Amino acid sequence: MGVPAFFRWLSRKYPSIIVSCVEEKAKECNGVKASVDTSKPNPNEVEFDNLYLDMNGIIHPCTHPEDKPAPKNEDEMMVAIFEYIDRIFNIVRPRRLLYMAIDGVAPRAKMNQQRSRRFRASKEGMEAAEEKQKIRQEILSKGGILPPEEVKERFDSNCITPGTEFMDNLAKCLRYYIADRLNSDPGWKNLTVILSDASAPGEGEHKIMDYIRRQRAQPNHDPNTHHCLCGADADLIMLGLATHEPNFTIIREEFKPNKPKPCALCNQMGHEVKDCQGLPREKQGKHDQFADSLPTSEQEFIFIRLCVLREYLERELTMASLPFTFDFERSVDDWVFMCFFVGNDFLPHLPSLEIREGAIDRLVNIYKNVVHKTGGYLTESGFVNLQRVQMIMLAVGEVEDSIFKKRKDDDDNFKRRQKEKKKRMKRDHPSFIPGGQFSPQALGNRSSPQAISNPRQAAYEMRMHDRQNSTTSSPNTSLNSDGSPSPAGGIKRKAEDSDSEPEPEDNIRLWETGWKQRYYKNKFDVDASDEKFRRKVVQSYVEGLCWVLRYYYQGCASWNWYYPFHYAPFASDFDGIADMPSDFEKGSKPFKPLEQLMGVFPAASGNFLPPSWRKLMTDPESSIIDFYPEDFAIDLNGKKYAWQGVALLPFVDERRLRAALEEVYPDLTPEENRRNSLGGDVLFVGKHHPLCDFIVEQYKSKNTEPVDIPPELCHGIQGKLTLNENAVLPDQTVESPVPMLRDLTQNSAVSISFKDPQFDEDFVFKAAVLPGAKKPPPVLKPGDWEKNNNDGRPWRPQLGFNRDRKPVHLDQSAFRTLGHTMPRERGMPGMYANAVPLGAYGSPYSRPLLSGQQQIPKLLSNLRPQDSWRGPTPLFQQTPQRTAGAAPLLAWNRMLPSQSQYQPGQYQGLGGPMSYPQRPEDRMDRGRQAYGPGRPYPLPPPSGRYSWN
Repeated sequence: MGVPAFFRWLSRKYPSIIVSCVEEKAKECNGVKASVDTSKPNPNEVEFDNLYLDMNGIIHPCTHPEDKPAPKNEDEMMVAIFEYIDRIFNIVRPRRLLYMAIDGVAPRAKMNQQRSRRFRASKEGMEAAEEKQKIRQEILSKGGILPPEEVKERFDSNCITPGTEFMDNLAKCLRYYIADRLNSDPGWKNLTVILSDASAPGEGEHKIMDYIRRQRAQPNHDPNTHHCLCGADADLIMLGLATHEPNFTIIREEFKPNKPKPCALCNQMGHEVKDCQGLPREKQGKHDQFADSLPTSEQEFIFIRLCVLREYLERELTMASLPFTFDFERSVDDWVFMCFFVGNDFLPHLPSLEIREGAIDRLVNIYKNVVHKTGGYLTESGFVNLQRVQMIMLAVGEVEDSIFKKRKDDDDNFKRRQKEKKKRMKRDHPSFIPGGQFSPQALGNRSSPQAISNPRQAAYEMRMHDRQNSTTSSPNTSLNSDGSPSPAGGIKRKAEDSDSEPEPEDNIRLWETGWKQRYYKNKFDVDASDEKFRRKVVQSYVEGLCWVLRYYYQGCASWNWYYPFHYAPFASDFDGIADMPSDFEKGSKPFKPLEQLMGVFPAASGNFLPPSWRKLMTDPESSIIDFYPEDFAIDLNGKKYAWQGVALLPFVDERRLRAALEEVYPDLTPEENRRNSLGGDVLFVGKHHPLCDFIVEQYKSKNTEPVDIPPELCHGIQGKLTLNENAVLPDQTVESPVPMLRDLTQNSAVSISFKDPQFDEDFVFKAAVLPGAKKPPPVLKPGDWEKNNNDGRPWRPQLGFNRDRKPVHLDQSAFRTLGHTMPRERGMPGMYANAVPLGAYGSPYSRPLLSGQQQIPKLLSNLRPQDSWRGPTPLFQQTPQRTAGAAPLLAWNRMLPSQSQYQPGQYQGLGGPMSYPQRPEDRMDRGRQAYGPGRPYPLPPPSGRYSWN
């Protein structure tokens, strides 16, 4: 979904929706890694029924990762995808269904965004390569040192589009992967697997939602099915809410910003290409053993519990004294609809609504104030009541002017604070920092001390530099490049040395009077007085809102509709929308895969197309050459970075495109014709599955007619089965499409074509909780908890899926284990190598106990709201703060009088607070007082004395 900051806003506003994933790691013995048994209970203390994989969110990070070296070839990419799926499966462990959906041909409304992304990626890639080559030549001309330029073919991520050979090969590899896991993995034993590859039309996440909607409409569907959807797009949260399923969870990678990346020129960390100076590579490790390794860490995953989000929304959206009956499910649908105004993949967001400015909160407040007048809800099962929406939008339009002015004030204040911060940092920056052997080193990264060479010369240079600074410290004196004083007055500072960065010119000036006239003149090249044109823009946008909501709740209303403008109207322009039509043509069909490639690819990616089709992109005499500009403008539209701007590309005329392709269709080979055809889903089961024998009988009888799935054999799943030409059959070898993987010579899995239950085109899927669905136990603290007394019990927050999870207790044996496994010296590598030893009572890093303060710490007081689900940090992992004072704030400070002989100085770690060497006799004395020689930790408390959740 086109809301870049939506998940960040959601997780900060509703922190308890996040749960960290518990992952069981594979054990390794004698160099052999034993796979995890996924048939065992889920370590997250929850059992999922169905797992849905939005495969494009897996394919992209596996084929061109940002935080680790890229795969060398296509085979390694496929193996990386297999391993990623294995890892997700290990965390979730579904018991009934695994649904894998790859993006197929998208609706026309989505193709515009795909076209913009691919043209922009191609342009940015070419510009980056040119800039890299230019900087490389400059560095080499100055005598810089750079590694030889690698000659390798750049992976074009545009090939991850339906119709390419890459996607066709991926489908073959996934069929092999599924068959292999059904034969060998006990966790897949009774699992039904459905693969919807790129030949099946529709976006991956919407194919998943279409499957869920159609299964919910069947009488055999279990209303308490626990769904888990894997994907990183924000629209998955909206789609999950739109199902109205009580048990819906999303799993995604935990976002960690500002990951370090090596320079593309010298492969060193710490700077970008534009700042590269071609310096010699620093030694990595004592023996340079880490020279070719990147600082990587395994990506972690989190769960998003939509049942908890529903609890939050129920508190926020509940309204009293309504003129109609309050229905929480209907209000959730309205909340999803209002989120569309701040951005999505099909419409540009309204100029006055920015997610970072609290636009959703503003819309909700207006909604709660206006809903008393509307007489009902904005939406119903995916259909919009435009008369009520008009009241909401006109209420937003009344405050548009103040929104624009406040945005300008906030922007000016931010720039002023940044400018003051730069001045303060420049003023506080030390005038001289010694380099070389006397340069400062980061704490925790000290290596073995090295002998100092020529200390007299180094000291002399430092004294001379200090003397030079003292003689030229006058503010009116400036120096030339050779160190001599320059003429009075100095040289005027260049523009690039100024504190302020060049700002893009803003011709709209939304904060000034006349902003609407300037907006329509600059963005649409029409006068704001042209009421007919403004009406056309608003009508197209209203059609888009109706189309998007229908797409989320009922499926694709039209494959051909799209928003024909680059910009959105203002909220104040939504007057009179109640009478606008919102119907769409019926019977529309999607593009074919190669036709979509012609609609979204730039000419630079034409190598994925047949030669005669590719020529239409580059031949000056082509009738559609204007669809493929070599260069195009990017309108920043009030933003700062190019990726936030609007790519001003011409829209593809479908009729002209089809007319041009009719001439080259005869040039397609049989293989290209096969890739250009639309396909369907394939269902897989293993030999232990109850449905296996039924499918095998269909192949033996050679029945070509579709047959219904017996729901009692397949966990209530219903649909039609048809024989598959390229089926996986028992006792037939499944050839591996990846050379490094073995063929499956003893196959027992079987596959067959699958089609969802079909309904009439006018059928409406009800957006409501199904009868028999059980509401999950509440997770949030009740608002009346203190009023109801509850026997004086404090509220105990739920930190995972299991409310009855027992609190953690560390007894003495656990502390002994920590003492043996944690490193005894700070310089040694290990998980806690950089932590300050907690036994250093006498060190200045201890936290003092203020007068009158309790000695038992509040374990959750130092957590951010979004980290509250992680649970409190154990005391042995907390880093004490540096302050001077009395006893440190540790839970086991309350020692018995008999333990008072243990003085603080006795627990300063091996060698004291700064790890200075000790005399042997001191080390021996210390060993008699601790659990083992050199133990740097104090005596633990008695078992079970202190605990935390």
